Amino acid sequence: MGRADKIFAGSRLRAVRERQGLSQGAFASRLGVSVSYLSQMETDVRPITVAVLLALGREFAVDLSEFAQDDASRLAADLREALADPLFAGQGPGLQEIKRTVGQSPGLVRSFTTLHQAYRQLNDRLQTMDEAITVNQTEGYLLPWEEVRDYFHYRDNYVGELDDAAEGLVEGLKAPAGPLGPQLERLLKERHGITVRLTAAAPDDPSMRRFDPVRREVIIDAHLSPESRSFLVAHQLALVEFAPLIEDIAASATLRTEDARQILRVGLANYAAGALLMPYGRFIEAARTLLHDVEQLQQQFGTSFEQVCHRLSNLQRPGARGVPFFFVRMDMAGNITKRHSATRLQFARYGGTCPLWVVHEAVALPGEIKVQLAEMPDGVRYVTMARGILKQSGSFLKPTRRYVVALGCEISYASQFIYAARLDASAQATPIGASCRICPRPNCAQRAFPPADRRTLIDLHNRDVVPYGFE
Repeated sequence: MGRADKIFAGSRLRAVRERQGLSQGAFASRLGVSVSYLSQMETDVRPITVAVLLALGREFAVDLSEFAQDDASRLAADLREALADPLFAGQGPGLQEIKRTVGQSPGLVRSFTTLHQAYRQLNDRLQTMDEAITVNQTEGYLLPWEEVRDYFHYRDNYVGELDDAAEGLVEGLKAPAGPLGPQLERLLKERHGITVRLTAAAPDDPSMRRFDPVRREVIIDAHLSPESRSFLVAHQLALVEFAPLIEDIAASATLRTEDARQILRVGLANYAAGALLMPYGRFIEAARTLLHDVEQLQQQFGTSFEQVCHRLSNLQRPGARGVPFFFVRMDMAGNITKRHSATRLQFARYGGTCPLWVVHEAVALPGEIKVQLAEMPDGVRYVTMARGILKQSGSFLKPTRRYVVALGCEISYASQFIYAARLDASAQATPIGASCRICPRPNCAQRAFPPADRRTLIDLHNRDVVPYGFE
């Protein structure tokens, strides 16, 4: 186990001891280590060993996923990006100091990054003078949708309560094999008396789904694809079938505004819809067998390309985890509208994505799958699969939606990812970064602006492709 893989989680270890009400001596005895060694682990001088992890699970029934480094990696990435702000120019700590701070004081790091987000939001409002945003932000600095996105991000994009409930409901169907959309429609009628009516929406009508509580009818735009219609049916079923569970989860979430809580309810219903159409156990088994071939999974479960990609990023059930993927959806302007990463790659919150990333090529070529071997500045290589999506509206007068979805994993999982089959793992990878604002690469011809945490150098007598350098 290399140093990068060692687990420094002293604050979490100390929290377990304090929950048990034990002194260091008693706790060390139960774990089979000396008091001095325990003290060194709790202060992150030494990493937590495998033997100690096993003892924690045996002696105290601790869920060892508590000690996974994914959350620490995300916090470290968020902190590093915040400290790259020009506000801290020349004062930023080194990577090891950031890692120690995250390991020893994760609560402080979350508070700091939240404060920095508030600063950024306030600064943006002052610059743009956007009255609508100002009114909506009276109760907090984060936009409601950003709060909800962070909620799922720090849950590792996994909501086990809904996955279990959806799987239990599907297992009770008479014929649980094959695409489940039609069976869920029947279930909606039989259990809740709600019928589905397809109606072609007018060109000036943007609605996809409307529920009439008086007539007990859900009206869905007939122009939508069968996969989209099935998802909307599953969403409606989730809203009524899992209403108490969704409400409990939303009520317990730490959110600033009721608007954010309402958006979370929608997000939870969407999560449950995906879990109903692609039940966890069946789906992860098929994904492993098919090497995560999205098109084959589409056919087997009767779902869309995007739905399958999103579901693959949800597979984080303790004891039955899937390949750690990152998933992103991006529009034509480069705005990230969905994002999640179970890998070490973390997406930038501000600024555009790297222009060398294959997603920008794929968005211009709808229907084609593009594959790229990319390397981040930290040396970690990723296999990215990206496909441009073109959603027809059903009318010339109604705008067509165009965007790209991407799915990727670290190169160590390439043998389990069919899209890596034609890649040469030893070949030179495309050097990319999270965004120009925090990318340290000095010789990138596609750089849009210098990194925010470096001093910019201007030479009046010489000119390169990029008209400046940096320290």
